[in-house]
Amino acid sequence: MIRGSAYPTGTGSDTTIFTEMTALAQRTGAVNLGQGFPDTDGPPAMLEAARTAIAAGANQYPPLAGLPELREAIAAQRALRYGTHYDPDTEVLVTTGATEALAAALLAHCAPDDEVIVFEPYYDSYAASIALARGRRRVVPMRPDATGRFGFDPGDLSAAVSRRSRVLLLNSPHNPTGTIFNAEELAAIAACCRRNDLVAVTDEVYEYLTYDGAVHTPLATLPGMRERTLSISSAGKTFSATGWKVGWVCGPAPLVDPVRRVKQYLTFASGTAFQVAVAQALGTQQPWVRAQAARLQANRDRLRAGLVATGLTPYACQGTYFLQADIRPLGTADGIRFCRELPHRAGVAAIPSAVFYDDPADGLPIVRFVFCKEPEVLDEAARRLADLTTPYRQEAV
Repeated sequence: MIRGSAYPTGTGSDTTIFTEMTALAQRTGAVNLGQGFPDTDGPPAMLEAARTAIAAGANQYPPLAGLPELREAIAAQRALRYGTHYDPDTEVLVTTGATEALAAALLAHCAPDDEVIVFEPYYDSYAASIALARGRRRVVPMRPDATGRFGFDPGDLSAAVSRRSRVLLLNSPHNPTGTIFNAEELAAIAACCRRNDLVAVTDEVYEYLTYDGAVHTPLATLPGMRERTLSISSAGKTFSATGWKVGWVCGPAPLVDPVRRVKQYLTFASGTAFQVAVAQALGTQQPWVRAQAARLQANRDRLRAGLVATGLTPYACQGTYFLQADIRPLGTADGIRFCRELPHRAGVAAIPSAVFYDDPADGLPIVRFVFCKEPEVLDEAARRLADLTTPYRQEAV
């Protein structure tokens, strides 16, 4: 399926669903389980490093490519964790968050009417970035199996590729489904990229937030993929500092250089003191990151129990901040209406997964909740959601 619009059309709004639901939560005093940001700060040592950097005068433009110490720390992290080696001078680019990295990568490598392969459901900025590049998206549907894990059919991936295909955009761990693409799926994706000479752009911002022993494997580590992959990540999710907007791109110089040239006319550079702090955190704060992943896994289980008690049917979640649930057991199948009414009816805000689909009907009965909140916040949300059971089932009769 080919689409060319900037945004999925499920909400009927020109603003993003995240803006709409957050504003609604604020107006109603609802517990906000919609937008994916944590309600606690990152490691204290990292925060102190930023304050120290500000006091020391790190308040002017950093270099376009990012501070050398941050680029070196990023290269060291990729080498240590995944065994992929990048030259920090030519193969690492610091960006204003992963969102800029994704937009700049697509603007750099997608010509008008080139096609970008995306796995659906997909984060909403992907569609907007493809449209800004005047490209066209072709979707590969992800569907839940008997365990509730979303995956894809390799036949659908092959069918999505045409002579106009140029870029494959992969998000793993995957928002909104929580899927971590496994070895078999990654092998199929890599083979498709090699066979069709596709540039792979991988969104790996949740690389550390994996649960139950699931392992994130970057696509760039597969045979023949380092030379055709732009790997994107950020400090926001890893260190619970989403407002800092420090992201990065790693890849071969011939692919990174066009992204750098695009970026210079977007933000040029940003966040000098934050870059200093993130450089230090990448090398010293891994114990905090591991503890955070354990806390988030416990939060996921806590929220899942609350959703089940409400009567909802949660899907599997191997990573990220997000847990999806089927709302049909409550007697309704319209997730968009459900989410617009939820703050008023129960004092909770969530995101309708329909907005992550080209055809909103494909995800209409699914709602996405975030669990990157304090346990008492999740407990309060579950308490409020429990009040929904009787009213919705009465209406369904």
